[in-house]
Amino acid sequence: MVTTTFEEKITTPRFNVDEIPHIVVHAEVCQDCSVRACVYVCPANLFVPLDDGGILFNYEECFECGTCYIACNQEGAIEWSYPRGGYGVTFREA
Repeated sequence: MVTTTFEEKITTPRFNVDEIPHIVVHAEVCQDCSVRACVYVCPANLFVPLDDGGILFNYEECFECGTCYIACNQEGAIEWSYPRGGYGVTFREA
């Protein structure tokens, strides 16, 4: 039996992107955050800090792990849910 590692799996994702985002980042709440945990914990590197204190986020290549939601210390900054049925990420065997 061949076992695929996490590192191998994250190089083979397929995304079926929904027009309705499953994660919404409220930039106005992020303005007061000095930690920016989402930037550092996201395995897909989808959070980018902006010079004005906000966060740029792109949900289209999200691994749906929920790490950003768990790590965020600003209440109400991130709304997270699973994508609607048929949408989201699928990991293929390498």
